[in-house]
Amino acid sequence: MDQTGLIIGLMIGGYLLGAVPFGVVISKAMGLPDPRTVGSKNVGFTNVLRVSGKKAGILTLIGDMGKGWLMGFVATQWLQDEWAILAVALAPFLGHLFSPFLGFKGGKGVATALGSVLGVAPLIGLLLLLAWIGAVTIWRYSSGGALTAFGLFPIIAALIRPTTSFMFFSL
Repeated sequence: MDQTGLIIGLMIGGYLLGAVPFGVVISKAMGLPDPRTVGSKNVGFTNVLRVSGKKAGILTLIGDMGKGWLMGFVATQWLQDEWAILAVALAPFLGHLFSPFLGFKGGKGVATALGSVLGVAPLIGLLLLLAWIGAVTIWRYSSGGALTAFGLFPIIAALIRPTTSFMFFSL
């Protein structure tokens, strides 16, 4: 397979993997309420944690972060071009937001995006994770943590990996 075919294949695979709504899958597997019908009606970690408990919430977080991390990591191992790597890492995030399994609706993508960053730039991903945890600890709102972490992303990127492609990715 040529490089272009590999990139396209990874992007499609990443999109489809990202489209798997782990909050729904885990809730159904555990006999819990469908997160689309309770609480905030969001399929992500925070809603599943709130309505179905720690175990389901943590499994959802692992699944959603894991799909982003996997594609980011695979892209860094199989591809050399940074634009291509970042396009592949972005694919599961887009799949999570616009899941064909949920009528092209999905979650907010925070955990999946964080996983993608961890996959392509572990230090930056770790710093974003720490920012998220710190903000959640202070304000007790996951959304505040997400806004803090991803608001800091371009700043952290500029300090650690100031390439044009990564700066674009951080935005």
